[in-house]
Amino acid sequence: MHALTRILAGLGQTLWWAFIVLAVADTFADAPALEPVTWAALVLAVLLPPLARKLVPGPATAPEPVEVAPPVTGTWSALNSPADKVPSHGTRALGQAYAIDIVAERDDRPRPSFGWWPPTRRNAAFPAYGEPLYAVADATVVRAGHRRRDHLSRNSWPAMAYLLAEGLVRTLGGPYWIVGNHVLLDLGDGTYALYAHLRRGSLAVRPGERVRAGQLLARCGNSGNSTEPHLHFQLMDSADLRLARGIPFRWRGIGVPAARERFTAPGPAAR
Repeated sequence: MHALTRILAGLGQTLWWAFIVLAVADTFADAPALEPVTWAALVLAVLLPPLARKLVPGPATAPEPVEVAPPVTGTWSALNSPADKVPSHGTRALGQAYAIDIVAERDDRPRPSFGWWPPTRRNAAFPAYGEPLYAVADATVVRAGHRRRDHLSRNSWPAMAYLLAEGLVRTLGGPYWIVGNHVLLDLGDGTYALYAHLRRGSLAVRPGERVRAGQLLARCGNSGNSTEPHLHFQLMDSADLRLARGIPFRWRGIGVPAARERFTAPGPAAR
């Protein structure tokens, strides 16, 4: 069943590319027969990924939250949070049902607000950029990617239109174009932790390495499908993002912060 699911998910991604090629050809070529094929490719590209996910058997009831240490230290606040809604990001794709986005908060260095101007900002303007990220438990590194650039912020109304188009391109590229630089940990017992949008070149671990809870993994960045420097964190039941289902979590001593809620995480030595 998993093999069929992978095939369908991969076919869906291929059909997106086929749709674009056919749409361009249909625009410039006098070939009426291309139009129904083009629309068929679009429909199948939209329908196949969710069908593939439905073929993966899920638990009969919602799983119990897994308690882990917080992945950061200092004062942060939540953006998209499973404390407010599930799925937290409006989709269960890529194991995101219980994912959370968090940003650093500094009283002496306020985080730029979302607005009309300027359209983009450099990452250094955001206090989360470059902040250390830690292992939430003893684990094994499954994947670690670090080659994608940290782009300028998209935290403005003018930039949102660009972000939507950019997101489509990233979808065509596959899951790791979306999550950007990342670390994927195997926590054991069928639980995996994903850290996404990491800073380029900041990885302190490599695949296959065994890490301890509180060990430095990487630094917060703005790579992949990201509006500003932040950490996207989630637990899931598979190392394959195309098949993964989200698992709820609790951060030890914190719980699950709601959107716009500030929380303070202790340093690794104090956990």
